[in-house]
Amino acid sequence: MIVEFSLQTGREGFYNISSSVAKAAMDFYNIEKKNEAECLVFCPHTTAGITINENADSDVVHDMLLGLAAAFPVRNEFRHAEGNSHAHLKASCVGSSARVIVRNGGLLLGTWQGIFFCEFDGPRSRKYFVQIR
Repeated sequence: MIVEFSLQTGREGFYNISSSVAKAAMDFYNIEKKNEAECLVFCPHTTAGITINENADSDVVHDMLLGLAAAFPVRNEFRHAEGNSHAHLKASCVGSSARVIVRNGGLLLGTWQGIFFCEFDGPRSRKYFVQIR
């Protein structure tokens, strides 16, 4: 089962998409009745990504964005005509997907974990896909 989701983003940020992914997992369980499955969350954009990290303290997201900005600053030497090479670098570092184990329709995330869509070049209309099998 593959489900497509849409998201409107701001300039840069992490968007907690855990609930939409969890709903897709539960829908799959209710249809297929499989006790164990695998969930893939995929971002089809080159200046955005998907990550799993702490969802309890918003300062973690702030600090991650600060660290990524320090690691991948805007530089005059970049040649990409769109001027968003730093966003491409961040997206490559974070990655375009994450996998989660599903048991009895629930995501087996850790206590403090959440699934985030990471925007590095917004604002944009984005999409992401959730595949459960």
